[in-house]
Amino acid sequence: MRVGVAGCGRMGGPMAAALAMKFDTVGYDVLTKPYPFMSDSLDGCEVIFTVVRDQAETDLVLSDVLKIASLHTLVICSTLSPVYVKSLRARVPAHIDLVDAPMSGAAIAAQEQRLSFMLGGDAAVLDRLQPLLDVMGTKFHRMGDYGAGMTAKVCNNLVAASSTAATRTALAWAAEHGLDRDALLKLMHDSSGQTWLGSNFDAIEFAADGYADDNTIGILAKDVTAAKDAAPAGGDTTLADAIIHTIRNLKPL
Repeated sequence: MRVGVAGCGRMGGPMAAALAMKFDTVGYDVLTKPYPFMSDSLDGCEVIFTVVRDQAETDLVLSDVLKIASLHTLVICSTLSPVYVKSLRARVPAHIDLVDAPMSGAAIAAQEQRLSFMLGGDAAVLDRLQPLLDVMGTKFHRMGDYGAGMTAKVCNNLVAASSTAATRTALAWAAEHGLDRDALLKLMHDSSGQTWLGSNFDAIEFAADGYADDNTIGILAKDVTAAKDAAPAGGDTTLADAIIHTIRNLKPL
């Protein structure tokens, strides 16, 4: 079986490298070719994982990969609007199985092959994909039918973004009062202010970044916008709007 990874950046690159250790793997990325398995085409791939940035890039990938005759399973790993992801079923030929498999853990977890996957799709298809997922991650949450994985991911990222915004705000305020950052992070880790970002601050590559459209802090704002798409009709999006505002105004620490 030939496996393809479309989008070999900070997440997709390490994921493809892990797959390449056990499977015939081809990587494709329009910007860089940092790995020996990179190719100008995903032709011949039976399973393709898309790990691109956003909806626009996903549309570009689909315009190419849906022409591949050998393709039988398409796995959407990018964090996108659940509404958009579910709409892909009508665009993708029926003979191609669709799975949504967004992941969590940041680049460090991708590099260490310990990602957490949130999965949506037919159980038999997920069983068939499990050997591939096993080389990239250690935790696998089957959330339901196709689209459920993405809904779970944007809900997860709403919480992650809120804690990121709160932690970064607290660190900035504490710095103005002369508090030592490391001491405060240790205190929060041992106390009620414990968060994933705070407890892993030194390992997370974007932890101290300021906002930019093309960095991971920018992606967090995009993910919260995607989460708003999953809000119930008439649902209160005040918190989501406040998180987006705070993240978009973060300065480098």
